[in-house]
Amino acid sequence: MQAPSVGGVMLPRGNGETVRLSRGASLTDFAEKINANPASLVAVMMNLGEMVTATQSVSDETLQLLGGEMNYTVEIVSPEEEDRELLESFDIEFGEDEGGEEFLVARPPVVTVMGHVDHGKTRLLDAIRKTNVAQGEAGGITQHIGAYQVTTEVNDEERKITFIDTPGHEAFTAMRARGAKSTDIAILVVAANDGVMPQTIEALNHAKAADVPIVVAVNKIDVEGADPTKVRGQLTEYGLVAEEYGGDTMFVDISAKQGLNIDSLLEAVVLTADASLDLRANPEQDAQGIAIEAHLDKGRGAVATVLVQRGTLRVGDTMVAGDAYGRVRAMLDDKGENVEVAEPSTPVLVLGLTNVPGAGDNFLVVDEDRTARQIAEKRAARERNAAFAKRTRRVSLEDLDQVLKAGLVQDLNIIIKGDASGSVEALEASLLQLDVGEEVDIRILHRGVGAVTESDIDLAMGSDAIVIGFNVRAAGRAAQMAEREGVDVRYYSVIYQAIEEVEAALKGMLKPEYEEVELGTAEIREVFRSSKLGNIAGVLVRSGEVKRNTKARLLRDGKVIAENLTISGLRRFKDDVTEIREGFEGGINLGNFNDIKIDDVIATYEMREKPRG
Repeated sequence: MQAPSVGGVMLPRGNGETVRLSRGASLTDFAEKINANPASLVAVMMNLGEMVTATQSVSDETLQLLGGEMNYTVEIVSPEEEDRELLESFDIEFGEDEGGEEFLVARPPVVTVMGHVDHGKTRLLDAIRKTNVAQGEAGGITQHIGAYQVTTEVNDEERKITFIDTPGHEAFTAMRARGAKSTDIAILVVAANDGVMPQTIEALNHAKAADVPIVVAVNKIDVEGADPTKVRGQLTEYGLVAEEYGGDTMFVDISAKQGLNIDSLLEAVVLTADASLDLRANPEQDAQGIAIEAHLDKGRGAVATVLVQRGTLRVGDTMVAGDAYGRVRAMLDDKGENVEVAEPSTPVLVLGLTNVPGAGDNFLVVDEDRTARQIAEKRAARERNAAFAKRTRRVSLEDLDQVLKAGLVQDLNIIIKGDASGSVEALEASLLQLDVGEEVDIRILHRGVGAVTESDIDLAMGSDAIVIGFNVRAAGRAAQMAEREGVDVRYYSVIYQAIEEVEAALKGMLKPEYEEVELGTAEIREVFRSSKLGNIAGVLVRSGEVKRNTKARLLRDGKVIAENLTISGLRRFKDDVTEIREGFEGGINLGNFNDIKIDDVIATYEMREKPRG
């Protein structure tokens, strides 16, 4: 039913109907759903105190505010749901095994190693793979997600296990959570000498949230002060009860450094998988799975480590991963050797994608290149709209004038380039979480994988942005261009170093905050009249010291009589002095202020800049 709205604009009023909109939708998208003119919605938003154009991506809150005003219930479709609907429009089912029971074949368990920093996760993976990843790591932190398959013998039968190597630093929490979602079993590494630490609990919560069984590896049993029994006791509080205590969690005491009991740990993983999981998949259908990591390789272009979850991936298949697509040109296994097929639970490095997908994006094989391109483009558009909506600063008409005045809101614009999508994503998430008050805003203008290019420098010049290169450098003439144009390009190889420096830069942009520091108090014992200087207070300094040219206030019977006075003259006997200390007498002149009486108190203070916490 048409009904007049604010400003005389005719608008359709809802009856509480639900309107489904994607994240980052515009007013035009909303208008299409309710058969209204987008310009009329812009008018409504202006009346609500929001400046929004018809085609601008707006935040979830703005859409819901508008819906409420017009009596519609706005439902924001989650990215996962939107993706499912997108795939359904192409008649593709993601996440389901095709066919009945007869098509399902046993697959290896996929394992994620989790735990606190320095408890030996990477060392354990080294011991399992008999290689050394840690040596090449900056700051001792695992910066990338990799995936490896190993073989072990259980009950005289060869069994394969796939390991996803998730980074350990807390900045990679989001990626670690994704690692858990693609995981069947989690190995929780706890150092026998340290016991349960904050990140141990964080990792444990991720595993529980993903509803995966846990095997506990009690590491460093060869170190002085090791107490595996204490670890078992501590974890009981978090619901992990060892089998020997009557629980159902397998604990294995190991030393990754010495290579002790590694086989027992692998056996525990297989036994846990057999006991509590039905790990089967259909290898005959089109491949589906998850992109674990991706980066730009100088010689090969975009390469992605993918984990096949169902179906079989073959060289020559057309695949779409996130907003990237392409024909699989070649596949490499974890040893760097070419493979033609990858079955369920197999991790492979895929070559042939158009661009770099995000860590955690799902991938699927489709029949035609055209279908792959359409899915990728729609996903890219959705991501772009959601990013624009997130970036939009909400400003009401009341404070628009103030905000536009220089200095009230300052933006620190940042461009992030990194060697792998997971690292870039983690760095972006960490920077956006920095909180240094409302005066300064962080804006990530662009993030990408690969070297810092001339177009990055162009963008930085046009927007006064700083460029962060994470494990990458400037390519070609970009470095000279940055130097010539005065663009600040910073290079980092350890994530928290980047976070600390950006935080410091943010704090530098903030206006200084001052706090009042009391210097001294003086009690008036006598008042002298001077024809030249007005009234002069004869005082005894009660506390601290009174200095010339400092600020003062006058107190009478404990109440403030006058503020913002200045100690313009200070004398001891007949001499002008710069300060009078506690316990001494002197004369104080408060400039033009003459309303002083005996027993008044002069309190002096100064404003000092507060260091930012």
